[in-house]
Amino acid sequence: MLKKYYSGGNEAGTDEAGRGCLAGPVTAAAVILPEKFQNNILNDSKQLSEHKRNLLRSIIEENATHFGVCHIFEKEIDKINILNASILAMQKSLDKLENKPNLILVDGNRFKPYYNVPYKCIVKGDSKYMSIAAASVLAKTYRDEYMLKLHEEFPMYNWVKNKGYPTKEHREAIRKYGLTKYHRKSFKQLPEQLTLEI
Repeated sequence: MLKKYYSGGNEAGTDEAGRGCLAGPVTAAAVILPEKFQNNILNDSKQLSEHKRNLLRSIIEENATHFGVCHIFEKEIDKINILNASILAMQKSLDKLENKPNLILVDGNRFKPYYNVPYKCIVKGDSKYMSIAAASVLAKTYRDEYMLKLHEEFPMYNWVKNKGYPTKEHREAIRKYGLTKYHRKSFKQLPEQLTLEI
């Protein structure tokens, strides 16, 4: 059973999606839920079907007190590394909240100070707190939606299915067709890769 609050109301949960992908952005969301919010389906987005995630996205957007979503794209990821890009995405999603939270609940174990707002890093937080679970659903659905658009431009990588993750099929396509402008050049794209021709 997910907990509503860590210490009280007006808490923002934040999470990211796409950290381990070979292509596309890392996407983060931040969500403040109202005190009356209840949902029995809500969970870590990785535990939910695509249908349930999309259903929850509408429910979260309609009921959240505030929410924000942010993409950090490949060039920035390559420049500042994926950990820094993930934290930046979370902080930029917090920037989009119209109300400053009293506390930030962060999924994972790494974050950086955000103005003077206290924060708490919680490993597997998306399966423990409602606001983080809600953020994980928004981050995942917004990122998946973006990858569907990229799939139309480069259908041979089948991003409609793998969303940029390092599946066998995705890596075979990289081997066959090379890299696109959406691939993260700082990532090890192929298992046998030592250097990358770019």
